[in-house]
Amino acid sequence: MAHGKIVSISGPLIIAEDLPDAKMYEVVRIGDEKLFGEIIEMHGKQFFIQCYEETLGLKPGEPVELEGFPLSVQLGPGLITSIYDGVQRPLELIYDRYGAFIARGIDVAPLPYDKEWHFFPLKQKGDKVNTGDKIGYVQETPSLKHYILIPDGVSGTITEIKEIDATLKDTIAKVISDKKMEHEIKMVQVWPVRKKRPVKNKIVPDRPFITGQRVVDMFFPVAEGGTACVPGPFGSGKTVIQHQLAKWADADIIVYVGCGERGNEMTDVLMEFPHLKDPKTGRSLMERTVLIANTSNMPVAAREASVFSGITIAEYFRDMGYKVALMADSTSRWAEAMREISGRLEEMPGEEGYPAYLSSRIASFYERAGKVQTLAGESGSLSVIGAVSPPGGDLSEPVVQSTLRVVKVFWSLEASLAYARHFPAIHWLNSYSLYQRLADRYFEKEVNKLWPHDRELAMSILQKESELQEIVRLVGTDALSEKEKLVMLTAKSVKEDFLHQNAFDEVDTYTSPLKQYYMLHNIISLHQEAEKLMEKGLMAHELEKFPIREKIGRVKYIPESRIEECNLQPQIDELSKNWEAEHKENVG
Repeated sequence: MAHGKIVSISGPLIIAEDLPDAKMYEVVRIGDEKLFGEIIEMHGKQFFIQCYEETLGLKPGEPVELEGFPLSVQLGPGLITSIYDGVQRPLELIYDRYGAFIARGIDVAPLPYDKEWHFFPLKQKGDKVNTGDKIGYVQETPSLKHYILIPDGVSGTITEIKEIDATLKDTIAKVISDKKMEHEIKMVQVWPVRKKRPVKNKIVPDRPFITGQRVVDMFFPVAEGGTACVPGPFGSGKTVIQHQLAKWADADIIVYVGCGERGNEMTDVLMEFPHLKDPKTGRSLMERTVLIANTSNMPVAAREASVFSGITIAEYFRDMGYKVALMADSTSRWAEAMREISGRLEEMPGEEGYPAYLSSRIASFYERAGKVQTLAGESGSLSVIGAVSPPGGDLSEPVVQSTLRVVKVFWSLEASLAYARHFPAIHWLNSYSLYQRLADRYFEKEVNKLWPHDRELAMSILQKESELQEIVRLVGTDALSEKEKLVMLTAKSVKEDFLHQNAFDEVDTYTSPLKQYYMLHNIISLHQEAEKLMEKGLMAHELEKFPIREKIGRVKYIPESRIEECNLQPQIDELSKNWEAEHKENVG
């Protein structure tokens, strides 16, 4: 093992010499305590190392050892339900062994190497296999099969495989290549975090990523395998939205990365997720979740590692053919870490002090999302939703703009909505989705053909209401015509009865696509009926008193098990007939 020595220390940046065989992005152990680090730059005989632990007490002259491999994650049974830090150290195991604080220089295996797993083979002796093929599985949790894949660079014929209880260190199968090289297959793989996992090809997304959040699914949908950005100021609800998506999104696996977040927010996740029930299985949500907790008080350099560690783990499950969703909260903290390290490297600063490679680094993360055909020929998807925390909610700052260049969905969080207690605080006029047509086609076919019509009409009503608000602020509602007052009433109903969703109500927290359709269609149908009745003399103030408006507002609290009660169309039809009967003389 090659040894060098420290010559300079600047916070998390270490400069070392005498490492002749060092490679870019190679992992090193620093100092007498063997702190964990990674080479990020080389200048002649000097090597610049990013240290992922606190460097307090280090001094020049202490040794630096090369580990001989790049920053990597270990992939295998035991990932699900685990809680890691940014460099895949298991926090629960560290807590059990060392207490509440992570001791420096510790080396704890991220997977349970001594635990026995029951391996069920899917292949048999004599079968031909290639990289990425499933040869068997482990029932990691009651609801999840963890498939064992042929590792990268291995192909040939299986010479030995059987159903067995084995640890991650044991050989579960043997493969002999065409060149007569024998490969021992174990249940664990090691993969560099900065390198994409290979796929056969990328597939054009063909269905939306259903989240159960009405403003998202109806107005600003994400495709399965798509990317979304959630920027917003402090207190606008970014983290709650991320939590909601992690709980309710239509995904087989959730990877939640808390990148530089406050400790209390990650504590909420860690305390809440084990007690939440997965709506698909009725079991704990943690049984399909991997958490990476890199809080703001942890070493700043580890933020970058946490993001890439998370997406590599997500790609691994995608390669099994699963639908995976990754939540990154927040990429602004990651960008701040890049800015700090870049400053210590004395690189030429770009806009607002961020490094010139900010955009390409952000793009390299988001572009690993997508729906793919795996090497085994199956379909898998990885959807990425990243939160951004621009200072003061300034959406023109570099991290937001660099993110918007590569993602296709923009959910604009507004402090004014949050302060008005309207959640999710996604502004309906400032947000957009480039997956809208895809989602419309899907919901038109799978839910109701009127889905696109109702959505477009609701959006036009919200836009018209925004224009009318200017008049109302100047001269009041009396200056509006009856039909304009109807627009104001309907827009209020769309905002309060449809867009507003209570994440803490056990019924309202999730809404199926069919219920979403009924909820919005009730509002739009009433609007259209009211327009017809206004031609016969109905006044807007009369409409406000109709009991049907209150019923429409209560639909959100009707459980999915009684979804047929959400359809108020028959009552709306009767409303028109009853009003005409009551006002027959006036209508005549």
